[in-house]
Amino acid sequence: MRRRDFLGVLGGAALAWPHRAQAQPVAQWPDRPVRLLVTVGAGGAADTLSRNLSNGFSQFANGQPLVVENRPGAGGTIAAAAVAREKPDGYNLFLAEVGPNAVSHVLGAKLSYDPHTAFTPIIHVANLPAVVLIRPDLPYTTLADFIAAAKKQPGKFNYASAGAGNWTHLFMAYLNSQAGIDLVNVVYRSGSEMLTALLRGEADTAVITVSTALGQIKEGKVRALAGLGMAPMKQLPDTPPVAKTIPGFDVAVWHGIAGPAGMDPALVQRINDIFNQVLQTPAARTAISGAQAADIVGGSAEQFDAFIKSELKRWPEVVKTVGLKQQ
Repeated sequence: MRRRDFLGVLGGAALAWPHRAQAQPVAQWPDRPVRLLVTVGAGGAADTLSRNLSNGFSQFANGQPLVVENRPGAGGTIAAAAVAREKPDGYNLFLAEVGPNAVSHVLGAKLSYDPHTAFTPIIHVANLPAVVLIRPDLPYTTLADFIAAAKKQPGKFNYASAGAGNWTHLFMAYLNSQAGIDLVNVVYRSGSEMLTALLRGEADTAVITVSTALGQIKEGKVRALAGLGMAPMKQLPDTPPVAKTIPGFDVAVWHGIAGPAGMDPALVQRINDIFNQVLQTPAARTAISGAQAADIVGGSAEQFDAFIKSELKRWPEVVKTVGLKQQ
């Protein structure tokens, strides 16, 4: 073989070898348990969604489990910051949501990460329907009635949330602003704790996912006033949307999977494929779409990236317009 041809063969091998070396680890991912950090405490809708995902994960992930770890607090930014510091190897993920991914940085919070650059979006998992609730001993049967009472008595009523910047705070504060009322925010660790606060009479109102509160709504232990989205809620078809009282009001409780910045695109595709497969299993669809009443989304990492960018544009503008601040 002539020297020029020999060098050409070596050059081709040098180009091909890194490709094989990189592809093999991605195909073998994961070879140990994967950690999924959740921004709220155990028992809430986000925690339940994560565990529904974990139940079907191992069958598509080389038998490795998805270990759910709750890191509540600071509107979800504790969990987000922890993942942002990790290596981009796919073994540390978190359940992304509007608070830590699109809002907290403009509420005056001092964050150790920039949501524009700190994460790799992987998949938009689902949107969960949520509802405005009040404790049943209050006499108001419609959102309009409650708003009217709150306008007459500024500062009298409070609402439960899972922390400043969390969607339970953001959406209720947004509703307050749009309705022209003044409710006091009282912080709890999860949707289940917020619901308990309503049941005990510690909180007057809250926005909570339908799946978390449906049993208590059906039993009359809490009263549903309005749904947050425009579409009717299949579990509560007689509960009108907030938009009937506040025209144009339409928000979504979305959750997805994200990892640290800098993840290999091939690895992102691998993880995206696994979660898309999980979301298509009958067990996951029954648990998430059925029991949790969620709209399963799925799709590509690029689609989730575009969605988060739209949220990063929408909510900071809302926060500045209505004057929301870290509480």
